[in-house]
Amino acid sequence: MAIIYNKRVVTIHWKNRKGISFEVFSNLKNLCLSYPEYNYNTLNNYLSKAKTAYENDDVRIERKGIFTQPKKIQIGTPIVAQRIVPIVHKIAMKDVHEKNNDLEYWLTQPVVKRLAAITFIVSQSLQDGQRMNKKIVNKQKMKA
Repeated sequence: MAIIYNKRVVTIHWKNRKGISFEVFSNLKNLCLSYPEYNYNTLNNYLSKAKTAYENDDVRIERKGIFTQPKKIQIGTPIVAQRIVPIVHKIAMKDVHEKNNDLEYWLTQPVVKRLAAITFIVSQSLQDGQRMNKKIVNKQKMKA
């Protein structure tokens, strides 16, 4: 059974790179603009005519099809019913301790992120063109 791909992506597999072992690009042009050391025409010749991957000591570049619909089940394969079950956690409002959970969360965040959140909240309370009254604010130097 031949699978027809309506959409394809270009994958680049790094052989010697630490961290990211592969990247996915929507088209060959974006890959070549991101990595100018790879020639568009050379890669296009490899990937379009013979459908073979381009490979050297550093990378393997190939086109892959995207499944836009579920794959058809082959004859003899057992059918497993799948259900999407929502996960709901119900709790009485009197038992909710959001303040403790919020405090624990924000104490784990870096100072810069906490300051950004406060600035965002204050900016939401201001009218258009209105500025914050800085006489009330206590300025302190942050230790990074």
